[in-house]
Amino acid sequence: MPLSHLTLSSRRGIALTELRLRSTYGGLIAGVPTQQVNERIVARLVRTAEDAYPGRPVHLIPPDVTARGGTSHRGEPIEDLPAVACVGMFDSAEIDPAHNSGWYFSALVVVWFQPTPDPPTNDNAPVGLRSLAWDELARDFED
Repeated sequence: MPLSHLTLSSRRGIALTELRLRSTYGGLIAGVPTQQVNERIVARLVRTAEDAYPGRPVHLIPPDVTARGGTSHRGEPIEDLPAVACVGMFDSAEIDPAHNSGWYFSALVVVWFQPTPDPPTNDNAPVGLRSLAWDELARDFED
């Protein structure tokens, strides 16, 4: 049973079948978040998703960055990502009409950031998640 159902802006329904959450800065022991630190966090999360779901396409929704003000000891601006890093496995009906046999489904792993640990729903899903170009990003698999 899916954790959540979303209706994309394209009107395609997708189901969240697995959700992994972590604190965005949970592993940051010292220092402050800068663009360089944030880029490493995002890249690591994408690699983790690719490793966790081999063979599945992975898509990153670029995170919103908030300038906190101030600078690091190196003079870099301090920038915050949303508090929760998310990796979600979504599936839906097949994309290719030739696969309309009932034996196919489409799937996509999505990486995104959000302010709370709540699973995405039609009411609270980030805009980037609701506007996924599913037919271009996801891939069909035989069940």
